[in-house]
Amino acid sequence: MPGERSGADLAPAGFDAAWCATDLGEYRVCRYTYEQYPYESLPPLDSSQFTGLFQWLGGAGEPDPEHVAKLNGLAEDLAAKGLTLPGDFVTFQSSSNLYRALDEVSVTGCWTDISEPLPSPIEAGAFLVRFLRDQQDCVIWYLYLRPSGEAFVVHSGVDYEYEAQRDGEETDLDDGAILWCAPSFEEFARRFWIENRLWRAVNDGGRSRLEPQLRDYLRHYARRDVGS
Repeated sequence: MPGERSGADLAPAGFDAAWCATDLGEYRVCRYTYEQYPYESLPPLDSSQFTGLFQWLGGAGEPDPEHVAKLNGLAEDLAAKGLTLPGDFVTFQSSSNLYRALDEVSVTGCWTDISEPLPSPIEAGAFLVRFLRDQQDCVIWYLYLRPSGEAFVVHSGVDYEYEAQRDGEETDLDDGAILWCAPSFEEFARRFWIENRLWRAVNDGGRSRLEPQLRDYLRHYARRDVGS
């Protein structure tokens, strides 16, 4: 289908790709709270939806002054390092009706927690910005920002803010198995939103009421089972 994106070839050079999530009932099993699934095994998403305005989630609505002020402060810190926040992230995190949308849909208690810029442990000049974390820090999601202007989403089991501030000073950080998981914030948000809604549907018996796009997402796994 035109506009669909799939395949780990989207990951930047030097990064391994994986999607960290929980089960989708019988369609995709999970041994623990989370599993790392090969990116190429995921259903493709329609990239034509990713305009930065989040129409698929009802649109951005009015900006919230408190959120805007916090993001402005973060943007100033990043600008001093030659970095900028991606527009889709700013739109989402400053919107009064979108800001907690991922928290509200999460079935594993994930919550929004935006950090200050954190130096990348794997390349000079790049920085991480934490934006979402599991309630027990099993997995933490970050924006990964490069001086080139490139921005994408990664995840790790390491809280790099804590590591950087331990003992009151910065410490040497290893990569902590930082894995690429989405080419943009909006694409991450879309897949996260779909999968968490699907979890409820397949585990709570609401599968028959799913809209077509969500049913198609599940059919991807059914087709894989038939072809295996």
